[in-house]
Amino acid sequence: MKKVTLLAFSTALAVNAFAQQNPTAMKYGKLISAEDAKRHLSILASDAFEGRETGKPGAEKAANYIAGEFKKLGLQAPVNGSYFFDVPLVQSVLKVSAFTVNGKAFTLGEDFFPNGSVSDNSIKTSDIVFVGYGTESEIGSTDLVGKIVLWINEDKPEAGKTPNTAPRMSTARMAIVKNLQSKNPLAIVAANGELTAMLKRYGRNVTSPRLTIKEEVKAPKASVPVLMVTPAVADELVKSTGKTYADLKAAAATTPVVTAKADFVATYGNERSDVKAVDVVGFMPGTDLKDEVLVFSAHYDHIGLVNDPNAKDKVNNGADDDGSGTTGILEIARAFSQAKKDGHGPRRSVLFLGNVGEEKGLLGSEYYTDHPIYPLANTITDLNIDMIGRVGEEYIGKADSANYVYPIGSAMLSKDLHDIGEKANDTYTHLKLDYKYDDPNDPNRFYYRSDHYNFAKHGVPIIFYFNGVHADYHQPGDEVSKINFPLLAKRAQLVFYTGWELANRDKKPVVDGK
Repeated sequence: MKKVTLLAFSTALAVNAFAQQNPTAMKYGKLISAEDAKRHLSILASDAFEGRETGKPGAEKAANYIAGEFKKLGLQAPVNGSYFFDVPLVQSVLKVSAFTVNGKAFTLGEDFFPNGSVSDNSIKTSDIVFVGYGTESEIGSTDLVGKIVLWINEDKPEAGKTPNTAPRMSTARMAIVKNLQSKNPLAIVAANGELTAMLKRYGRNVTSPRLTIKEEVKAPKASVPVLMVTPAVADELVKSTGKTYADLKAAAATTPVVTAKADFVATYGNERSDVKAVDVVGFMPGTDLKDEVLVFSAHYDHIGLVNDPNAKDKVNNGADDDGSGTTGILEIARAFSQAKKDGHGPRRSVLFLGNVGEEKGLLGSEYYTDHPIYPLANTITDLNIDMIGRVGEEYIGKADSANYVYPIGSAMLSKDLHDIGEKANDTYTHLKLDYKYDDPNDPNRFYYRSDHYNFAKHGVPIIFYFNGVHADYHQPGDEVSKINFPLLAKRAQLVFYTGWELANRDKKPVVDGK
């Protein structure tokens, strides 16, 4: 009994010691303010920065602003005396010279678009095979070699479950695509009923020049192309059956495979050119644990100008996405820098990383993690901030709408890290931590959609801080005037307090996940 009691008492003391507020941490955490955040964001998300699109003058202006702030704060410039870490990119512009079905022409960005990068290709065939939801049980022994595969890009209905019908591919659907590709068709044509509306809103994004890391271009991987299409294209592909795509979809449970004839022609290729892009890096060396590095990251790029000559608002300012996260790391850097000036510098080194090219496919963070300035083996955690300035659509009108955040990924690689994040919040900020999206199988795939993922795939524990999507996501309405600055500051304070503990505790988080 005594041993158990003493152990429980010791554990309680340890927990309470952590739960007690650290006056030094609180002093500097309070420097993260709504007023200073507004000052930064009003510049970064102004029209003068033209939406900060990677490779464009607006992104260069943003990079220069961030580097200037790092210099003012006294952070070291770790790239041979520079704050700029070159990310070699290549721009590929997809040129479609033909995309017709039965002689009817369809338009890139309105009726179809390729999923992911594509190699130059010319397809001409009349053999079409509808494969339902594309599962192995549906396909059976059907020969798909050299044919066009028409596939329902939705989750297959299951009893008692609401299927995910959104165009974005889930992990399960990606596995289906991989299996279909292994059967060597000419192309996979992925149809989705929601794609027409999506392309009306985001069509510019899929027709914009595609950026890739230059090293990838040297050895392109040829694979069976996946072409995302609207029901209008699918209807033309199955016209010879006397049925519509909707008819075949409705009957897929009993007749999953249907062959059709249609004159399908698709010819497309890429025009390529080099693009200038940089990550922005500021470094603060630690003291006794300086060889270990904590990373705070946020992407400073956005999607640029509106591609509509009739639009009243020409700029996608990206105040929330991710001007808010960039502002967050500038505020956190200010707090750490003042602490260091006052003699309270971190035990571990800290890297503040402004990533470029996130909107183009997490390119800046991918290049950094493949070519790290500081070894990833010594990188203890990446705390990534992407959209912390707004109330997401699921919290509008709720009592805690101004006091929550979605942390994603904290326990996926390290239970220690999850516990540290939880305790920092319990001790200092008292936000509602909503773990709804904290799942690699989340159909939104948020875990895979920001820069932390490139650290995680290398085994570095991460936490991704996110406020959820809203009506202005990737729209001109993502303006500074709609930012909740007190909420932005409070969320940034949570990241700061979590980082303060990580930078100063005796042991780094144990990696015990996969």
